Amino acid sequence: MRLWNGWGNENSNLSMELNSGLRMLLTALVGPAKSLPQATLDEVIAKVPATKLTAHPLINTDPETRVRHARGQSLPDWLDMHSGNVDTFPDGVAMPESSEQVRDLLAHAKANDLVVIPYGGGTSVVGHINPEESKKPVLTVDMGKMNSMLHIDTESQLATFGAGTPGPKIEEELKKHGYTLGHFPQSWELSTVGGWVASRSSGQQSLHYGRIENLFAGGSIETLAGTLDIPTIPASSAGPDVREMILGSEGRMGIITEVKVRITPLPEQEQFQVVFFPSWDVGITVARELIQQRVALSMVRLSNPLETTSLLYMGAGEDSGGVVALEQALSEKGIGSGKVMMTFGVTGSARHCETAHQLALDHCANHGGVADQSGLGDNWAHGRFRAPYLRDPLGAAGYAADTMETAVDWAKVPTAAENIEQAIRTALADEGEQVHAYTHLSHVYGQGSSIYTTYLFRLGESYQQGMDRWVKLKKAGAEQIVAHGGTISHQHGVGRDHRQYLSAEKGTLGIVAINNLCELFDPNGQMNPGKLLPDSEY
Repeated sequence: MRLWNGWGNENSNLSMELNSGLRMLLTALVGPAKSLPQATLDEVIAKVPATKLTAHPLINTDPETRVRHARGQSLPDWLDMHSGNVDTFPDGVAMPESSEQVRDLLAHAKANDLVVIPYGGGTSVVGHINPEESKKPVLTVDMGKMNSMLHIDTESQLATFGAGTPGPKIEEELKKHGYTLGHFPQSWELSTVGGWVASRSSGQQSLHYGRIENLFAGGSIETLAGTLDIPTIPASSAGPDVREMILGSEGRMGIITEVKVRITPLPEQEQFQVVFFPSWDVGITVARELIQQRVALSMVRLSNPLETTSLLYMGAGEDSGGVVALEQALSEKGIGSGKVMMTFGVTGSARHCETAHQLALDHCANHGGVADQSGLGDNWAHGRFRAPYLRDPLGAAGYAADTMETAVDWAKVPTAAENIEQAIRTALADEGEQVHAYTHLSHVYGQGSSIYTTYLFRLGESYQQGMDRWVKLKKAGAEQIVAHGGTISHQHGVGRDHRQYLSAEKGTLGIVAINNLCELFDPNGQMNPGKLLPDSEY
């Protein structure tokens, strides 16, 4: 069973603890922190009000089930659940097993004027699945039982999955046939294919496999206006692409029930390599040139100097001797205090991997890069999904960690990355609080790159103080993103937390067009209101 107030499953062997070395590092970076009392599940269950829903055979109104579907995985969600300050819950949760049952639930919602929230893996970090204050009854539709492969066409390299199928099961089913989807967001263990489409997610190896918009070939969406079936067509010039209406729709138009995806034969080989460069500017240049020269890599990630040092020492914990030895060896090769760390991947046939790996290494060496020989790339691959597990032990020690991400053109990358990070780092200066912030480029494109900033700070004397600090930090980072013409979200979606910044990217007419499209499928504003776009009344 999933944790009710954190990331992962109960009794998971992936749970993490803060070792004494990391505690000492955090104390030095942001100061000593105070542990706060945590609410129990029973205490939060006791706050659940009586349901406003009438009885329905597919709807469960059990208080614990409603608690477990009340929040996602954003930092505000974590603060709500751990403080017990939860004031909105769904009135009931349905777990349909077929498209027919989803249609039945939507018909019931339409007849009884219910608010409907689609729920995939519950991994949203921007408030996608949170009930808003509403006089109407709120029904959460958990797609977790629609979690199997429905069809595979190996000749066309297409597969159809129930929208609630999580990442590991997708790969398990495809592997039986010698295929992979290759979509690996950091939430891969828990998030679902329907959620990926609804939030336009990006996998860690999207250079090779493509983002979800490249993988989404078609499917079925149940709406209050009827069923929308999107056929699988290789390419078309017949007007606007209907798939684009659903990609990133965040449940505002309907519930995705079936997803048809483009699949790829399992790679013969895969390898991840770490290279160190003398400076951030050099690293950015190499990342840009590798992608623009079309070196066939599956991923490129570049950490700035502060993230490079932070990751090396955080990973070392109490035993920092290995890091000191590494830094000394790098220094002897001209890689000093301003060093940055690039991780790149090669995926495909053995011949392709050998060629692409060598091409990348040669290009890196031409810019003074030093390739790691100690297996840091393998370490990254082994722990690539573990970062979310760190939030709980950090929180238990009185610290908070969160992220902000965007994407901008290459010409804007250095300045935008610096200013976003600096704005976050200084956002609590009026309180005399230190914020440890660092940045990496997580996905690169010929045109530009994503910018992903992580920040750590002290919760303070109460969960409310931690929430107030988060609001200031989020605002500071978001305003810098908008000021530099970046997207408000490269991979996390809009949800509730980002919607106020969307018009800067879409423009007034664009917002009207998206709103009109939502109203076509949902004229009464019943589908996940308060997300993606602001609602006047609901």
